[in-house]
Amino acid sequence: MIAIADRFKSVKEYYFSVKLQEIANMRSEGKNVLNLGIGSPDLPPDRATIDALINSANESGNHAYQPYRSSIDLREAMSEFYKNTYNVELNSESEVLPLLGSKEGIMYISLAFLNPGDEVLIPNPGYPAYGAITNLVGATAHTFDLIEADNWSPDFDSLEQKDLSKVKIMWVNYPNMPTGANSTKKLFRKLIEFGKKHNILIINDNPYSLVLNDSPQSILEDDKEKEHVLELNSLSKSFNMAGWRVGMVAGHEQYINAIVQAKSNVDSGMFLPVQKAAAKALSLPQEWHNERNEVYANRRTIALELLTHLNCEVKPNQVGMFLWAKLPTHVESVRDFIDDILHNTHVFLTPGEIFGTNGNRFIRLSLCSTEQDFEIAIQRILTWKTKELSLVS
Repeated sequence: MIAIADRFKSVKEYYFSVKLQEIANMRSEGKNVLNLGIGSPDLPPDRATIDALINSANESGNHAYQPYRSSIDLREAMSEFYKNTYNVELNSESEVLPLLGSKEGIMYISLAFLNPGDEVLIPNPGYPAYGAITNLVGATAHTFDLIEADNWSPDFDSLEQKDLSKVKIMWVNYPNMPTGANSTKKLFRKLIEFGKKHNILIINDNPYSLVLNDSPQSILEDDKEKEHVLELNSLSKSFNMAGWRVGMVAGHEQYINAIVQAKSNVDSGMFLPVQKAAAKALSLPQEWHNERNEVYANRRTIALELLTHLNCEVKPNQVGMFLWAKLPTHVESVRDFIDDILHNTHVFLTPGEIFGTNGNRFIRLSLCSTEQDFEIAIQRILTWKTKELSLVS
């Protein structure tokens, strides 16, 4: 057998890839597993968005390869979205690039800017893909701490004590996943100042800003020159289009051109009907987002009750489609705790430690399930706890 590449010795299979297979196996055995761990929206996209996809797909000329930068109509829709949502002006010709999901952007940005020996700052806790892709391209990942006492913001004094001479990229994610901490203008300004001082490209991953958030912000608003910032965004969460794979990266023309160089050698463009539908979605009125957020707000109320029954500490005003909760002190192993719940109640939650060592006392719960599912999960957990108490007594 031919040996796999050395680069995969430092990159494990994605946790959710493994866990979803375990859940699928349990369901094949007839177990009704409630998946409250994955942030995959169960709500549908807007009807007009779906109709735009269907109508465009019915046009015979719309099935060919598309430009690597996608259609100007989609780029104009993305630019208009940034202007209306974040008060950020983007040149649709040169400063915004549609992607097949923002996760693709993490790879292409890393390919475009990182050489072996370059160093990258990765948040702990944070999205595992930042570190995994850094390793895949041969750069070196260094974590920086996010802690609850600082509202999950970087400690810039601590960062200044590090050797930053080889650091080329710093990944941040505000509103934050997994912690639900919101973005602030003060934080973005400090990040921009830090990037300029040390000549580091600050990349904000921004897919959650419209979910349960009254003040959407972009890091691009405070760096008009766009010389030390890029921003990723996505329609997956905000527009219930996760499986459609539509994202974007916005920033300086030179940076976008570099990302296109990487992208054009890997994929062959986005299906035109998906582009047409995405452009339609981006024009949706605020009322549509308000209705979606009302659904999530109602679910959050029940989800908070569930976490209370698990004796977790949780802040109720988190942003995004997750709840980040601290486990009770008696829990020794987060994964064992999660697996006990999964196998005894058939409810799946996400262990915070998969996002980094600073998450090892936390769990993450997704709001992408119905109120009925949350009610069922609560009853299962209460039944399990009752049995556990009776065994102890």
